[in-house]
Amino acid sequence: MRSRKKKVLILALVVALVFSIIVIYPSKNQSPGTVHALEDFEAVAGTRDSRSYEHYQDTYASTAKPDTTLRVEGEDYVKVDNGEFEVVQGYEGLDGSAVITPESGTIRWDVPVQVSGLYHVRVHYYPVEGKSSGIERKLELNGEVPFREADVLLFDRVWGNREDHVRQDDRGNDLRPRQVEKPEWQLASFRDSAGYFEEPFQFYFEKGSQELSLTSLRESMAIDYIELYQEEAVPTYAELKKTYDSSGLKAASPIMLKVQGEEAITKSSPTLAPISDRSSPSLEPYDVSKIRINAIGGVNWKLPGEWVEWEIDVPEDGLYQIALKVKQDQLRGIYATRSLTINGKVPFEEMKRIRFNYSPSWQTQVLGHGEEPYQFHLEKGKHRLRMTVTLGDIAPLLRTVESSVLELNEMYRKILMITSNKPDPLRDYQLEKRIPEMTEVFEKQAVILTSVADYLEKATGEQSDKVAILNAMVVQLKDMAARPETVPKRLDSFKINVGGLGTWILTVREQPITMDYLIVAPPGQELPKAEASALQQMKHEMGAYVASYTEDYDSIGNVEKKNDSITVWITTGRDQAQVLKGMIDDTFTPDTDVSVQLRLVPPNILLPATLAGEGPDVAMQMGEDIPVNYAMRNAAADLSKFPDFDEVAERFRASGLTPYEYNGGVYALPEQQHFPMLFYRKDILNELGLEPPKTWQDVYNAIAVLQKHNMEFYLPIEDTLNNANMVPNATFAMLLYQNDGTFYTEDGKKSALDSEISMGAFKRWTQFYTNYKFPLKADFPNRFRTGEMPIGIADYTTYNMLTVLAPEIRNLWDFTIVPGTQLPDGSVRHEVASASSAVMMLENAGNKEAAWKFMKWWTDESTQIEYGREMEGLMGAAARYPTANIEALEQLPWPVKDYQNLEKQWEWVKGIPQMPGGYFTGRHLDNAFRKVVNANENPREALSDYVLYIDDEIELKRKEFNLK
Repeated sequence: MRSRKKKVLILALVVALVFSIIVIYPSKNQSPGTVHALEDFEAVAGTRDSRSYEHYQDTYASTAKPDTTLRVEGEDYVKVDNGEFEVVQGYEGLDGSAVITPESGTIRWDVPVQVSGLYHVRVHYYPVEGKSSGIERKLELNGEVPFREADVLLFDRVWGNREDHVRQDDRGNDLRPRQVEKPEWQLASFRDSAGYFEEPFQFYFEKGSQELSLTSLRESMAIDYIELYQEEAVPTYAELKKTYDSSGLKAASPIMLKVQGEEAITKSSPTLAPISDRSSPSLEPYDVSKIRINAIGGVNWKLPGEWVEWEIDVPEDGLYQIALKVKQDQLRGIYATRSLTINGKVPFEEMKRIRFNYSPSWQTQVLGHGEEPYQFHLEKGKHRLRMTVTLGDIAPLLRTVESSVLELNEMYRKILMITSNKPDPLRDYQLEKRIPEMTEVFEKQAVILTSVADYLEKATGEQSDKVAILNAMVVQLKDMAARPETVPKRLDSFKINVGGLGTWILTVREQPITMDYLIVAPPGQELPKAEASALQQMKHEMGAYVASYTEDYDSIGNVEKKNDSITVWITTGRDQAQVLKGMIDDTFTPDTDVSVQLRLVPPNILLPATLAGEGPDVAMQMGEDIPVNYAMRNAAADLSKFPDFDEVAERFRASGLTPYEYNGGVYALPEQQHFPMLFYRKDILNELGLEPPKTWQDVYNAIAVLQKHNMEFYLPIEDTLNNANMVPNATFAMLLYQNDGTFYTEDGKKSALDSEISMGAFKRWTQFYTNYKFPLKADFPNRFRTGEMPIGIADYTTYNMLTVLAPEIRNLWDFTIVPGTQLPDGSVRHEVASASSAVMMLENAGNKEAAWKFMKWWTDESTQIEYGREMEGLMGAAARYPTANIEALEQLPWPVKDYQNLEKQWEWVKGIPQMPGGYFTGRHLDNAFRKVVNANENPREALSDYVLYIDDEIELKRKEFNLK
């Protein structure tokens, strides 16, 4: 009885809570319409930079724009270099010839220009099947890139849902539709890939024969023709409405055409797959406990240039209004912007910039101005509506702030060259005399950033965190300009504030919105409410509460068991697990008739579960220390006993298998393998007259120049905090392996770190910190952005981070193989050690043959390629997958030059073997290092002392496991 009363009380409290939420946050149903910005902000950027597009525009501002179109056929090229170019007839339905341009090489055409002037340029192309990434080309006119932004021109692929309907698993949950390419011939103008310029680029062509070259940076494309042309003038809505009136166009008959967002027929990226949103019961379709695919966009639809296209079938000619059920709950204090085209054309000027203001709830937004909806003339039949992410009137703000960040970073480096990053607080550096332009730069940038903050505040009508970041920088700049003697003491906070501006650029550049559906209806038609009623919301909250006790949220996808069935545990996120389960249900289970129960578990649960006899058959994403540790205890299966193991092992480099070899057996297959590369800032090294170092002697030479300018070279060093399984340091491993050193003796019974080679490598490693004062801890990606550390060695996955998180230095950095050790014959060795994760089979697996089939399928080239592309499609370039499969890495969407650098380094990679007691190696190597650096101990003595501890632990473990 008491238990029943308690349940009733809890239910009453839940109902009261839901009701209070609804009262406090009332639903908003219809937006007052599209609000447009003030007059365009005039960007203060780039005109001083002779390589910028702004400077190029200024140079040719008074040049004529001839009203003519000039076409050059693709097959009429005059020269090709470094690639297999092919002329094809009738390619993919084309009426005529085209040239297929491969993923590397340069093709050149001669363009017979009749009239000098500024022209837009567009290309009619077809995306040839490749690595599923965007197509990139570099443009040159008469052998030169006209401006920096033409270094990378981006051309879209076309994607769509693989199936026409949404599939479900055997528990009634919708499965995310897989995205496949749906290539078609497209006509695309040459535009800014970053989206900072709304209109297509204009290029100056002199009268006469002009050379136009395209160099392949990534992916293949077929080119039908290239055209020089002028963009058509787009009328304003007021002008278009007059033509409606003069033509006697009338509103269509009452009808409401509703197209669900998830039913988009094409999109520009696989990241734009339909999504499941459970924020409101008003979404269509809806279920209180099951997953329903009911929206599109969200945080995946945010980057400039990304587009989604829907098809509508209009029953009769007439004037229609367009309404969207949307939610923009990510950008507070700013707005997201989209452009709209119908059948490939912008209907009127206002549709270039459709604003979506911040709102935590769903809204029905009618495209219009104020209370007046815009009217669109649609003829009977099918029409394609495309919405594209555009920066709109935010673009000049971003260009301005990006220019400010670059100038302030440049000033920061100038100050750093005088004060170092640890200025003497008692010294007057007289910076205003030694850098005469410093105060002027601070004052100028304060004015510029103030104008950006004021514009943003007026445009949004609120003071938000987006404005606060700008104002904080302005306050500091003004104060430092007024009191320049305080600059050295405030250098750290100055760097943090400039870094904040970089983050501001990243945040504001992303423009996410989520869409449930769009409606095409006659003007004045009553539209459905966007938000749920209070009763619907209450029912939803109560249903979700009950479902939390009845639904199994740990299992992923189908749970039906076949005759052959295995259990697989995965320890990463739900997104990864859902992608993997989708692939299992699509290919693995149908091909092998083996069902897989995939469970998402915490990383630390495998050991207790195995001890309790409740472990899985296969464990994925295991650290490289785990398989051998389990093998010592007879808990991991020896994969080398399978008859086709040698064939499977050829998928990987020997270095990938090294950590999983033990006592003559192999106990796991590598999934991921990553290793260090050398990252460098091209602009700063050019300023300093340096080249990327090829040998360690080059590194020492570069250090002298860098430190003269108070800059630093970065070497990786492990964080000791909460790092029980510390791996040997990457720099030490480089120096050791490049000199033929090893971590253990050949029989594996002792550490080999007491050898002369090891002692020499250890001494050279510690000297970077004792003699050259390298930092023991540094945030390399951020210091790389600011230029404090313009060069350094880091894991190659840092590439993904910099590509996504440092847009202000795009095209200003590169990476290459690490410095090597030069041999007497002049050759250079570039060995590095890799880190990896693995998939392993447990010894107590119920069906080892079925488990081995799964492991072979998972590490196969096609599976790894598909998984890598799916993850990058779902989460963007930051999630590029570092597969250990040799053939698969080549097929992932790396730019050709970058992949070639990775391939060169991978050839030098060596794995670090795992031994009984080997966990002491990394730990005590670090202890010896700290003794030398912090306590000034002799390197040889420090390492010798700790080698004894390592040997003792190895001997102890060998006795424990009865190893001879």
